[in-house]
Amino acid sequence: MPNPTDTAPLAGRRAQAARNDAVILEAARAVFLADPKAPIAAVAERAGVGISALYRRYAGKEDLLRKLCHDGLRRYIEAAEEAAGDPDDWAAFAGFLERVVDADVHSLTVHLAGTFTPTSEMGRDAARANELTAGLVERARGAGRLRPDLVVQDVGLLLEGCAAVRVPDPERTRQLRRRQLAVLLAGLGVTDPPLPGPPPAAGEFDWRWRRPE
Repeated sequence: MPNPTDTAPLAGRRAQAARNDAVILEAARAVFLADPKAPIAAVAERAGVGISALYRRYAGKEDLLRKLCHDGLRRYIEAAEEAAGDPDDWAAFAGFLERVVDADVHSLTVHLAGTFTPTSEMGRDAARANELTAGLVERARGAGRLRPDLVVQDVGLLLEGCAAVRVPDPERTRQLRRRQLAVLLAGLGVTDPPLPGPPPAAGEFDWRWRRPE
C-alpha cells in the first residue's frame, strides 16, 4: 500500500510552482503596464525569481503578454456571466461594469494591444465576451433604463476611460474609478440630446491587435 507521504513532496513542488507563477504574473502586469517595451528580465527581477524559472513557464515575452491579456479576457467573461444571473436588468448591467472596472481588465487592453499575436482561442473568447455584453446592453435597454443610441462598442470605450484613471495609491485608484463610472452610468440613462457623431462600429478598434509588419 502506498505511503500517503510519498506524494507530499510533489504536492509541495506543485504548490510552490503555482505560487511562483502567480508572483510572476503579478510582476509582469506591473512591469508591462508601466512600460510595454520592458524586457522580460525586468519581470524576473521584480518577481524575485531567476530568469530560468520564468522561461520554464513562458517561452518568451510574447507568451507572457498573451497570458496576461487572455487572463483579463477570462475575468471579463466571468464578470459578464455572473451579472447575467441578476434578475434586475439595470443592476445586471451596472454590476457588470463595476466588476470589470475593479478587475482593471482594460488597462491591459490599452497598453498591450498589438504587442503579441492573439490565438484562435482568444478570438473565440472575445466573441463570447461581446455576445455577453450585447445581452446585458439589450436587457438594460429593454428595461427602459439605458439610452437607445448606445451600442456595445461604446461600452468598451467607457471601460477604457475608467481604466485611464490611475494614481499611485491602488485603493484611491479604485475609489476614483468607481466615482467616474457612477458619473458615466448617470449619463447613460439620459436620452436628450442624442450622442454626437456616428457610433463606433463593430471591429473598428481591431487594428490595435494587429502587430506591425
